[in-house]
Amino acid sequence: MTDAAVAEVARLHGPGDVRVGREPVAAPGPGEVLVGIAAVGLCGSDLHWYRGAGIGDVALGAPLVLGHEFSGVILEGPRTGERVVGDPADPCGICDPCLDGRSNVCVSPRFAGFGTADGALRTVMPWSDRLLHGVPDALGDDEAALLEPLGVALHALDLAPPVMAGRAGVYGSGPLGLLLVQLLRLAGAAVVVATDRLPHRVAAARAMGASHAFVVGDDAGPDAPSCHSPARDVEVDVAFETAGTDEALSDAIAAVRPGGRVVIVGIPEGDRSAFPAGLARRKEITLQLSRRMVPGDLVRAIALARSCTVDLAALITHRYTLEGAPDAFATLASRRGLKVIVHPSPAVIAGQAR
Repeated sequence: MTDAAVAEVARLHGPGDVRVGREPVAAPGPGEVLVGIAAVGLCGSDLHWYRGAGIGDVALGAPLVLGHEFSGVILEGPRTGERVVGDPADPCGICDPCLDGRSNVCVSPRFAGFGTADGALRTVMPWSDRLLHGVPDALGDDEAALLEPLGVALHALDLAPPVMAGRAGVYGSGPLGLLLVQLLRLAGAAVVVATDRLPHRVAAARAMGASHAFVVGDDAGPDAPSCHSPARDVEVDVAFETAGTDEALSDAIAAVRPGGRVVIVGIPEGDRSAFPAGLARRKEITLQLSRRMVPGDLVRAIALARSCTVDLAALITHRYTLEGAPDAFATLASRRGLKVIVHPSPAVIAGQAR
């Protein structure tokens, strides 16, 4: 890098307070290389940070660069010029979960855009070379940034029983839910139920393969029963809660068959979830929580994208430059579209972005 010294950066300073400025480029640590960031997807966990300056039981301690869904180009070393997608999770590698192959529940991980680890909403960032995976030439930078959530969806699917010719439900049709709808169809599910509060997301779920799609909650319309969701009338063998709300979790528990499983993927606004315990107990269902992805899931996601069996481009509805990051987060908070993408550094990787 020639003007090596400075990067454009978007930092979260507090609830709703994203500021764009110039900072020295962070120096790579051992095993790290500099990456010119081409595209960053904003997701539900970024929205938690934006709205409440924290997520779960972790609060913002100092201004933080968000962004963990990212693609870019390696700027130095033997892989210079290679287009890559980043795995945002850097586990310790020595704790019991890591040694057991469950690094997604590492006891002391570093994760881009979480806690004190700055993420990808900057023109240039250092990241571990071993966590940067090459992407197919045919895959655009924006779609490559969505490989991480696709890996998360694959991990959630792996936590459920096989769905071949079975019935599955996805309760929450944001981008992650829509990826699950597509994966369930690919896995052979005969029935895929999808729900959301927002009509445009329900329409997207239907377009992506849901056989039954319902608007629920306050937006369900004047004729919808106030205390009953129509999604509960379609029994499923496995349910995926992807909205992070008690209402979606309750719908999932009501819809799943006795002895079935509910995979909880969504992150609640606070650090508590509530559900109808009596109904869950009478059905003797299994509640399975899902976190991030395990080693190999990102490689599987790349293979799926290469085979064109999952439509990533259809999820993207809004694009912003890094200077427009405050507006990008405002759009994310408004829930007007589906996936919001930020383009940090077209100048740094001129001629290489696709």
